[in-house]
Amino acid sequence: MECTPLSHTHIYYALNLMALVCSRDGDIFHFIDVGNNNHLLTLAKSNHPPYGRDFPGKRITGRFSNGLVATDYVASMLGLGSATVGYLNPEAKGDNIVRGVSFASAASGFYRGTAKIYNVLSLEDQLKLYIQYREDLARVVGVANASTILSDALYLISTGSNDYLNNYNYNIFLQIEYNRRQYRNHLLNLLANFLEELRFLGVRRVGVLSLPPFGCLPSQITLYGLGKETCVKNLNKEAQIFNSKMLKLLQKLNGTDGMRLAYVDIFSQLKDAARFPAKYGFVEGRRGCCGTGLVEASIFCNKFSIGTCANASKYVFWDSFHPSDRMSFLLAKTQLPKVLHDLL
Repeated sequence: MECTPLSHTHIYYALNLMALVCSRDGDIFHFIDVGNNNHLLTLAKSNHPPYGRDFPGKRITGRFSNGLVATDYVASMLGLGSATVGYLNPEAKGDNIVRGVSFASAASGFYRGTAKIYNVLSLEDQLKLYIQYREDLARVVGVANASTILSDALYLISTGSNDYLNNYNYNIFLQIEYNRRQYRNHLLNLLANFLEELRFLGVRRVGVLSLPPFGCLPSQITLYGLGKETCVKNLNKEAQIFNSKMLKLLQKLNGTDGMRLAYVDIFSQLKDAARFPAKYGFVEGRRGCCGTGLVEASIFCNKFSIGTCANASKYVFWDSFHPSDRMSFLLAKTQLPKVLHDLL
């Protein structure tokens, strides 16, 4: 499960798009939010306590977690260190960008309109930053080395949740423009187009994460569970339908111009942990650790939130949307071998 370390290792992110990368020779790239929103005029931020309370050094970084996120653990498992700097961070320059940077922006999605709601980076914005980063990298390590690093890497993409949970599910205007089938197809077309852009840029190994079990997220049970304490079936079904269609799309596109694509199922394990927390060593799968655990997230999960738990490692979820540090570790531990098997 380990890559042979090189003199240069790299870690990238792009919003809810998480792209993990480990080249045949040891380079790693991954896309997931680590704090770029700290530098944007948006409410979608987590650069305040209690976020980061279990991060090494108890440092608040802008990660939507009590500690590390899944891709931090992936990097660590590959022997590449853990914490990554966001591309918008002033520290993202010189040798720091050789190790890796993040283009991620919380509250974004495949659909550009989702990013506009919260004034965060859209996929188009993130792709522009990635292209800019390629130029930066070439100046640091040379054009030939940069080209090899970028083309030999593996990428892992995860996005789409906000397109439903923070947009379509309550956006009446979007629902008038698209029925659910049309919206799903539109998002999948955006994914296909994004993969084509990456292929044009020389990317050749990509894993795409499934949507999570929407109906098992604490906030969604609170909003749509009708007073019940169990996962909301119709929300999970929506995610499952999307995931099945995405799997077929990836199978269809796999091998195009030498690009290898893999489907990464996080839906099943996260749903199972939420329903049967004791099976994974947790004591709570319904509520998040922060505050009441029912609705708190982002600015509403803060140092004044009443009821925040003392030990987040006992919780599947940190806040009402995002997995805890320990759940992120378990997802990384389970999925990394599969990704490496399919894409290396």
